Amino acid sequence: MRLHWHRRDLRLADNRGLADAPDRPIGLFVFDRAILKHAGAPRVAFMLDALGKLRESYRERGSELLVRHGDPATAVPELAAALDVEFVSWNRDYSGLARERDGAVKTALEDVEATPQTFHDAVCHEPGSITTNAGDPYSVFTYFGRKWRDREKDEPRDVPPVAAADGVGGEGDRESIPTLSALGFEPPDADVPPAGTEAARRLLASFLDADVYRYAEARDYPAEEATSRLSAHLKFGTIGIREVDGRVRAALEGAAGERRESVAEFRSQLAWRAFYTHVLYFNPEVVTSNYKQYENPIEWENDDDLLSAWKRGETGYPIVDAGMRQLLAEAYMHNRVRMIVASFLTKDLRIDWRYGYDHFRERLVDHDTANDNGGWQWAASTGTDAQPYFRIFNPMTQGERYDPDAEYVRAYVPELRGVAPDVIHSWQELTPTERANAAPEYPEPVVEHGERREEALSMFERARGESD
Repeated sequence: MRLHWHRRDLRLADNRGLADAPDRPIGLFVFDRAILKHAGAPRVAFMLDALGKLRESYRERGSELLVRHGDPATAVPELAAALDVEFVSWNRDYSGLARERDGAVKTALEDVEATPQTFHDAVCHEPGSITTNAGDPYSVFTYFGRKWRDREKDEPRDVPPVAAADGVGGEGDRESIPTLSALGFEPPDADVPPAGTEAARRLLASFLDADVYRYAEARDYPAEEATSRLSAHLKFGTIGIREVDGRVRAALEGAAGERRESVAEFRSQLAWRAFYTHVLYFNPEVVTSNYKQYENPIEWENDDDLLSAWKRGETGYPIVDAGMRQLLAEAYMHNRVRMIVASFLTKDLRIDWRYGYDHFRERLVDHDTANDNGGWQWAASTGTDAQPYFRIFNPMTQGERYDPDAEYVRAYVPELRGVAPDVIHSWQELTPTERANAAPEYPEPVVEHGERREEALSMFERARGESD
């Protein structure tokens, strides 16, 4: 028997660590306070649901998912010694903190004469396997994406035989999965979607049945709901990336023309997730530091009142407020709108991207360090493949282009439900009297976009050393 330490692989199917290591596994999950203190309630609620489903899967096979609390460098070797297991397996994680943690666990396991075995599982191609011709990691997605697309992928792993739980005894070995409140979290205000492999497979099947074939044309329109909604499942590994990519490749091979182009566009999003994981692996400091270095510090304004208005969805910019209120209500935000609200925070409000990243980390059910960090730094013009500093989203134009009938705005901003789309999309240009007559309860714009755009340009020019 061996222990398999689950982290971001809360599933049995398509799990390389479970399937490829010798000996039959019994599962383990450790509630690490050092990680939980950085998590938001929606994410923890989703994780607990996923753990419950994973434990059910083990028990259906006569096995068990054990839980422990504390520092994994103590909890994992203590359990390994108590159960007298020869091997402890886990799938590798790629952030700097995770690698430090895993190194400490490896050392501690050697002290109790248990052999650690780690596996590549979370992305199709391990960091360092896709490089430039000179052997360097990519900092531009285009070239990385081509190699990722064309490189052969492993097939999904079947569910392996698991160890019987009969021999697992001792106090605490059958400890229940804790509640949200027991971990110190208040119930989330947002509606958290169901977790688990079956839920993920239903989402994938539904998406591949129809929406993937219109993804290219519809994915940027938040009212269309043409995205897969798989992001939380990919973050927590309730479904394997090889299973997802294999199903998507099958759809690609069976499609032609625009339908094929649409499936390929969705598959490129899987490559983007991998790209940001590779970037984080080689640049762990990007979690708190700019990837792109400017000659001078960026002079963020960081106004607390403006930040609070942005978080509440009360900026007076309808598409921005709709996105922020969707986040509050659903612990989720449409990807196009994520770009809009991030550009608005960093360019219109001139607030450091790290404040936005921290808010997303607390509120999003699908928060993923690599993916979210990459997205925020792209919007802030500080990351890899970054949006040029002089390209600043106009929130009114974005709303008019991607939500022309204001369906998305009116779904999340009730003050504007009786207002015509053209009025919504020109909200900033209206006089205060016109705004008061149209929607007296909706706030005035907190800034003037044209003015703030010029200020942002000047801010970045100073950072680049191009002006005094």
